[in-house]
Amino acid sequence: MPSFEHLRLTTPRLELRPHERADAAGLFAIFSDPNVMRYWSTPPWHSPESALRFLERTGKAMASGEFLRLAITRADDGALLGTCTYFNLVPSCRRAEIGYALAHSAWGRGYMHEALTALLEHGFSSMNLNRVEADIDPRNAASARTLGRLGFAKEGRLRERWIVNDEVSDSDLYGLLASDWRARPGNGRETK
Repeated sequence: MPSFEHLRLTTPRLELRPHERADAAGLFAIFSDPNVMRYWSTPPWHSPESALRFLERTGKAMASGEFLRLAITRADDGALLGTCTYFNLVPSCRRAEIGYALAHSAWGRGYMHEALTALLEHGFSSMNLNRVEADIDPRNAASARTLGRLGFAKEGRLRERWIVNDEVSDSDLYGLLASDWRARPGNGRETK
C-alpha cells in the first residue's frame, strides 16, 4: 500500500489530516471519555502516555500504508473533533474496515457523517476499494444510524464477540460496496 502520511481531505466544515504530536491532549480527552468509549472494543485510556503511543503507532502505520487514520478537525478553528480510520486493508480483495470516534462535545452536529462521507469517497475513488466493512456494538444506535445514512447494509451479528472490562458484547457487521456508494444520491460529490 502507498504511504498515507500526507493525505488531507476537506469538506465544507472539516479538514481530515494526519495526526500531529499537538493532537495528544485532544486525543487523550476523547479516548479517556467513558461516553465515547462506551461501545468501543477497548477500555478508556487512563494515562496521557496512551495518546503518545497512539501517535507513534499511527505515524509509522501511515508511512508504511498499513492503515489510514486521519484527525477530524473543524475547518474554521482547527479544533480536534475526532478520528477516522481505514484498517485491516486487504489490497488483493480491495477491502478495508472503517473505524471512527468523535468527541462527546461534537455529537449530534453531523460531523461524523460529513467526515465519513469524505473518507468513503476517497476509499472508493482514490484507493479503488470495492468493499468497506464496519463492526459496531448493537447497542450503539447513533453509530448504526450513521452507517445507515451512508448506505451501509447490516449483514449479520457475531454473538459475544468482545469482552471489555469483563462486559461481554455482540458485534453487528455492516458492509458497503463501491457499486452501492456510486448509486446513492449525494455520494460524496460535495467533498473537495
